[in-house]
Amino acid sequence: MAEAADFQGTSASPARRWLRRTGALLAGAPLLAGLLQLPAAAPAGAVGEDAAQAPAGTGTVAVSVDTLTPGLPTDGDTLTVSGTVTNQGKQTVTDARVDLRVGPELDTRSDIDAVAKAPDDVDAPAGRAVEDKYGKEFPQLTPGVSEPFSLSVPVDELDLGQDGVYQLAVALSGQTSARPWEQVLGMQRTFLPWQPDEAGTRTKTTFLWPLVSTAHMTAETASNEQQTPFFLNEDLAEEIAPGGRLDQMVALGKELDVTWVIDPDLLASVDKMTRSYRVQGEDGTSTAGTHQKDANRWLLELQKAVADQEVVALPYADPDLASLAHRGTSVTGSLSHLKEASDVAWDTVWSILHVAPSTDFAWPVDGAVDPSVVKVATSAGADKVIARSDSLQETGELPYTPSAARPIGGGATAVVADARMSTAFQGDLTRASASARAVQRFLAQSLMLNRQTDRQRSVVVAPQRMPSASQARAMAEALTALQNGTWAESQDLAAAAKDKPDPGAATKVPPASSYPSSLARQELPRSVFDQIARTQGKLDNFKVILSDQSRVVTPFGRAMNREMSTSWRGRTGAAADYRDGVESYLDGLIGGVRLIQKSETKLSGRSATIPVTVQNNLVQGVEHLVLRLTSENPTRLKIGGDDYEEQPVAVSGDHSQSVKFTMSSNANGRETVIAQLYTEDGRAYGEPVRFDVRVTEITATVMLVIGGGVLLLVLAGFRMYTQRKRAAAREDDETGAEASDGDADGPGPAPDGRPAQESEAGDRAGEPEQPSDPAPDTAAESADPSGTGERVDR
Repeated sequence: MAEAADFQGTSASPARRWLRRTGALLAGAPLLAGLLQLPAAAPAGAVGEDAAQAPAGTGTVAVSVDTLTPGLPTDGDTLTVSGTVTNQGKQTVTDARVDLRVGPELDTRSDIDAVAKAPDDVDAPAGRAVEDKYGKEFPQLTPGVSEPFSLSVPVDELDLGQDGVYQLAVALSGQTSARPWEQVLGMQRTFLPWQPDEAGTRTKTTFLWPLVSTAHMTAETASNEQQTPFFLNEDLAEEIAPGGRLDQMVALGKELDVTWVIDPDLLASVDKMTRSYRVQGEDGTSTAGTHQKDANRWLLELQKAVADQEVVALPYADPDLASLAHRGTSVTGSLSHLKEASDVAWDTVWSILHVAPSTDFAWPVDGAVDPSVVKVATSAGADKVIARSDSLQETGELPYTPSAARPIGGGATAVVADARMSTAFQGDLTRASASARAVQRFLAQSLMLNRQTDRQRSVVVAPQRMPSASQARAMAEALTALQNGTWAESQDLAAAAKDKPDPGAATKVPPASSYPSSLARQELPRSVFDQIARTQGKLDNFKVILSDQSRVVTPFGRAMNREMSTSWRGRTGAAADYRDGVESYLDGLIGGVRLIQKSETKLSGRSATIPVTVQNNLVQGVEHLVLRLTSENPTRLKIGGDDYEEQPVAVSGDHSQSVKFTMSSNANGRETVIAQLYTEDGRAYGEPVRFDVRVTEITATVMLVIGGGVLLLVLAGFRMYTQRKRAAAREDDETGAEASDGDADGPGPAPDGRPAQESEAGDRAGEPEQPSDPAPDTAAESADPSGTGERVDR
């Protein structure tokens, strides 16, 4: 299908085209005469090794155009083209010469594409040569050796004529021993946009400047109050370090008038790096991160760069909208993750960059859309979808490329980026020649688009999400030239989306069958969304028991956003490792709250109290848990008088708690009980613990034996007591008889006038009784109670 943009509204008149063709024929007359003078056939060795070295249409000398300045020349400028020529053949090239050749004006955007597909084709027309004095000669070119060249030509000598896009070629002519006549042995074509004067109508151009990276942070955080994050590696540190990819993106972008398109996850990750962070090692250990200085510097430079610029925030972690639409919507909860990613985007960007971003735009991969992609893209709040013209293609007869904005129904707007300009900087641009060619091609397409019609239009350029450093430099070079040129003006993305659509522009979203198969093969499979749903289910069951849910919900929520990231395309293994790591870490935290295994427990008697221990290895307390103890045979063993008993559980961080249950049995033997933790809403938590209870009842016979033994002990003690009492009585009798014999004459008076017996008793009354003193036959009567330690006979 011929693209509508191929038609140029301001094409040359028929008379001018006739003059141009006549001039080309006249210019070719000397060449035709020379060819007629050549031998009818080349010498036998003319078609030999050198011809076999290169594909058809390419020469044996590689011509590289490394710089072309200025890229947009104007009157009075001097055009300088420099590069190298390399003899790739096996024979020395003699009488070599490099010169510039200006081809005819190109008429359509497809003409530019055709030249770009075969820039080194020596058989294709190359245009007329500039005067010899502006060329450079080489006596010889040795095989395998490169020689530099630099050609400077006043623009006025190029005789460009009317405004437009011209083909510009650098050609190397020479001869070899196998082909001893002058011929073109190498060619390199590029483009020379020529618009020295102000264009009648400027094209409003929006260039998206993406700051997107891969996933770097894990779900793991340290147990300290700051929750120190863990990073997968130091790749992000390399990107933001001086000279790194993201460092160059910021440094280049701050000098341009662009729309910044930013993944909030990238900002959050770098922000975490400004403080303490740790980096995971391959052996399971971790080390302290050391790039805080680079992180602070990068964020400061980015804040300055976006201060007065438009910022568009993608949903957090840049979820893969097409994968979600084609593989994830059938999995419950997948769309809720997209909603969460969209909800946190604005706050993340504002808190770090201090600018209010737009969250109205969704950007599917490569701007490829179908009805399901649009539906998903707009389900989380965005009402504008950044598509691309090779997906939402023009089907009408518009003789020009229409403006970007298109109403596509349901209140949504498709902002259709120009495919040719958006893909101009793909591929390997590390070589200067590739970069220079990309820049000139971009500028050529922009000018050709402008010259299609006098109608002012809005064009959007949406390059690849993660340009390399060399691609970013080429983008910046082209955009600098364009913004200093004469036919384009900058415009914000929001303004482009509001521009009045062209009446004849395509507005119908292509069907699912039109979605590119190459992109479909890279999509995240359904199993990814199944695993995310499984992880979310575990998190939901875990968070309800926590005293501070935010310490877990936030890092795991953001990690699951990263699991849906567009950046995993083409990195299946790394994506699976990341998801498994997130789920495994969550399993470890869940396992931190568990029941301690119990060995067999003995129950002596009809009932007893049994403890079950709950251990909490987390740093925060857990609550809202219920411990249920269930008897597998409640007819023989009951717990709390029923089949099971439940008790609430709350355990402080890094502590254990024993919960006691009362059991009763009506029969001896071994019975099994099951301990299981539950959340308050009735969902099982963790693994159950099973243990046996052995009931050993004490029988009547055993009780009689024990009772008989106790009785014997009592009787033996009583007998010992009576025997000692009788022995003491006999001793008292014998002592009394001896006293009567010694006092037969009676006691004499005491010195103090009292009877001797009374005096003796009085003298002894104040002395403590000695163990050897004889006891009186009968103790003196007294009304006082017995003292402590006294033995009282009853």
